[in-house]
Amino acid sequence: MNLSGNLLISFALAAVALVLLLGLINMARGGSPNLSQKLMRWRVGLQFVAVLIVMTILWLRS
Repeated sequence: MNLSGNLLISFALAAVALVLLLGLINMARGGSPNLSQKLMRWRVGLQFVAVLIVMTILWLRS
């Protein structure tokens, strides 16, 4: 569980970071505001999932 849990957390954090980076790039280039809003919603959703994953793994390890 230790290695698989760490990998799951890593993938969740990488997904959040990727969507955040895409949103920042879109804003810096003056891209579509609709795309920025969509990326913001995806980021918030992915952050929620990442927090759930971290809390679940911590609970399982205790």
